[in-house]
Amino acid sequence: MMRKRMRDDILLFFSQRMEALPLYGKLEGQILAEIPDVKIKVAKTQISFSNKRGFAFVSFNPCRRAKERPAAWMTVSFGLGYRKEAERIDVATEPYPGRWTHHVMVGSTAEIDDELLGWIKEAADFSASKR
Repeated sequence: MMRKRMRDDILLFFSQRMEALPLYGKLEGQILAEIPDVKIKVAKTQISFSNKRGFAFVSFNPCRRAKERPAAWMTVSFGLGYRKEAERIDVATEPYPGRWTHHVMVGSTAEIDDELLGWIKEAADFSASKR
């Protein structure tokens, strides 16, 4: 269920890119509706979704060249224990063994779909299983 009013710190995070706020609103609503006990932390460069640890992140990290980016966009990142292969994953890195960070540029609310949410749910389960 979507909250009626967006937190001030989230509005401040999007203040220079308000066109991306509807993308975030849909993503946050879906995450809160489908994953229990999620905490949201807003920092200067990203918004983190966590349970035991961070499992999904929203940023304006440009994982595509400027000419390939949609007018409104945000980057959704999530961590898994293996490299997920999918055409819509823009970048996947292994910052340390057994931990892969995947970055997906989202340019429309339609892209916040069952596939992306499935990856985020898998990342939440992976995060919750870590000691």
